[in-house]
Amino acid sequence: MTETSDLLIMWAVILARLLVPLTIPRYPLPGVVASSLLDMVDYTIIRDRTNLPMEGYQGFDKALDLYYLTIAYISTLRNWTNLFAFKLVRFLFYWRLAGVFLFEATQLRPLLFIFTNAFEYVFMFYEVVRLRWDPKRMSKWVMIGATAFIWIFIKLPQEYILHIGQFDTTVWVDAFFEALRTSFWVKVAVVVLVVLVIVFIRWLLRRLPPADWSLKLAADPLPAASGDVSKTQPERFFNSALLEKIVMVALVSAVFAQILPDVQSTFLQLAIGVAFIIIVNSALSHWLAQRGTTWSSILRQFIVMTVVNFGLVLVYAFLLPNFEGSLNLGNTLFFVLMLTLLVTLYDRYRPVQLERFANSD
Repeated sequence: MTETSDLLIMWAVILARLLVPLTIPRYPLPGVVASSLLDMVDYTIIRDRTNLPMEGYQGFDKALDLYYLTIAYISTLRNWTNLFAFKLVRFLFYWRLAGVFLFEATQLRPLLFIFTNAFEYVFMFYEVVRLRWDPKRMSKWVMIGATAFIWIFIKLPQEYILHIGQFDTTVWVDAFFEALRTSFWVKVAVVVLVVLVIVFIRWLLRRLPPADWSLKLAADPLPAASGDVSKTQPERFFNSALLEKIVMVALVSAVFAQILPDVQSTFLQLAIGVAFIIIVNSALSHWLAQRGTTWSSILRQFIVMTVVNFGLVLVYAFLLPNFEGSLNLGNTLFFVLMLTLLVTLYDRYRPVQLERFANSD
């Protein structure tokens, strides 16, 4: 029998993984680092602190990874001022998103090696630069070089170890600390490595250009008129932003659908449902914008859209039995909440980017 304390621990971990990424748009580097650290320890916490079975959790863990990476990508619409860097990480994000989707559909582990997750570390690299320097000063070749180094020397070995070799990282960590405790030469090697890292950092710091500002962890606040989509979005209702939202949310939802219990929808059915809700949401926002009504806050937009989308789901659930269909209301409401959150963030931050790069090629 499952103990209440075990369930509380599990839900506390899952809620942390859902809520902590919401800090990324305002505090990009701390938010993504905290999300990454949670990703590293969540499995161990649940395994060691509870008696719950862990079968299937790694699939859920992969979906939660994609959730926080999606929020990180959307945050680049809000914060990034280097257009080439944005285009580069947009490719890296969708490359990984496609790979995770294909893996969940086929369970072919080499796909995770091929579609490596370089996006996360490139995102961190940019945000580390932004702590003291204006990222607009970075040339295309700096971004390409950093991405190539991360892809080849960090992510490919990591993805091979995890997904091709399937080595248990926790076993490696335990073995390292045991060796550190018992072996004199391991202690010496660690000290030498730390010294070399310090020397390299000091060498690098002496060659960096002068800082543009003091340490800045928080992103710049949104412009006062950032909610006025009518001034920045194309006049056409059907545009690239609408298509991107549908593709992004449909693929993320499809990954979650593979690991949530009792989900019987095909990808096509799920994609149609996602597209319908997003089109209704976009039509409502477009209609309001044409009449000069804008969202005064992102929270209000999220609440209103959540009510609208729950209403759509309830109507669908009421009508579905007439067509001999069924609906898992719990799973559907989860999908609707996630969809509403991602679309609200996207709709809020894309006008900021459009205005920022209005005169760029």
